[in-house]
Amino acid sequence: YGEAYILNITIDEALNVLYAQALRDNNIIPVSQWEIKEIVSQTPLVIKMTVETLPEVEIDKSYKKIKLKKTNVSVDDSEVEESLKQIQDKFTKFEEATEDYEAKEGDKVYVNTQGYNLKSKELENTRMENYPLILGSKILVPGFEEWIVWHKTWETLELKIEFPEDYHNKDFKGKKTKFSVDILKIEISKKPEFTPEFIKDLRGKDLDLEGFKALIKSELLETKEMNARMEDESKLIDELVKVTKLDFGTSILNNQIQKVFAEIKDNIVQSWAKVHDYISSLGMDEETYIEKNVKPVAIKRLQGELILHKLGELEKVEVSDEETSQEIDKILERFGSAEVVSRLKELYSPGSKYYNELVQRISYRKVIDSFFE
Repeated sequence: YGEAYILNITIDEALNVLYAQALRDNNIIPVSQWEIKEIVSQTPLVIKMTVETLPEVEIDKSYKKIKLKKTNVSVDDSEVEESLKQIQDKFTKFEEATEDYEAKEGDKVYVNTQGYNLKSKELENTRMENYPLILGSKILVPGFEEWIVWHKTWETLELKIEFPEDYHNKDFKGKKTKFSVDILKIEISKKPEFTPEFIKDLRGKDLDLEGFKALIKSELLETKEMNARMEDESKLIDELVKVTKLDFGTSILNNQIQKVFAEIKDNIVQSWAKVHDYISSLGMDEETYIEKNVKPVAIKRLQGELILHKLGELEKVEVSDEETSQEIDKILERFGSAEVVSRLKELYSPGSKYYNELVQRISYRKVIDSFFE
């Protein structure tokens, strides 16, 4: 091996030790990989390097005067009923009907369609073949589905449809049309009943309908409270940013952008859409989407985390083991599976990554709560 090759290995080995020691000696918390600027000498080894660190956060004392009103939320019975309906719709099964069966709202019909203008000329983009349509879903133009109710398989219908003035497709706004519709097949909807057995399979809990309604109500309230809290926190961060001096480097921001974008992509995929197709539908490429939609969210989230962390230090906020234990119990209560609960207990064991993150979240929440009346 050449001397230069051995020298490079020597420097790399030395840096593994000396870099960590230099961080400890100078009390530096890095947020990016170090970068060598200059090798001053080899014997002794003297190297100049730079590393991006957590930014300094200076908060004016006037932050103590900030007070905001907490948003109050509630859930009424109609919201619970709507949630039950959505569950029923999700688990509805369909069975093919006999030819003498008359379609009803909620049933699924398979149709062929062709639209015409009043002079019987075919209209573009109105032909559908074997199209599955759930009556009452209001997917198609108003009036279309209502015409099909009470009709049977193999009937051919002539519908007169007038598109509304605010219809989303400008080519059809306010247009009077005729539609030929062939009913190919009807499937009867079989909605599930909220029996204790169905509820047990759904939530893993032994509940009757009233108990299930109470559970749904508590879940809806929890979701509303979480969303309201996020809005309140956003307003608070806006106010705190006004009294804070904070500059962060590109590495820590890029890391946050990647995290936010990963979350957005997960949400898009869970909605059964492709990330590329979704971004393209907005008339953007990925780079533009990140700049316009992801970066602002990442900046605000980063500002919030850094400011709340600093306030936690200034206010000497502490989180007890009991507080953390109670929060873990709340998380575990949401799950009915003993196996899942067991795995979560392992994840949230003291000293673990999840445990420490939870402690941090509780600390941030205590800081945030101090600003709301």
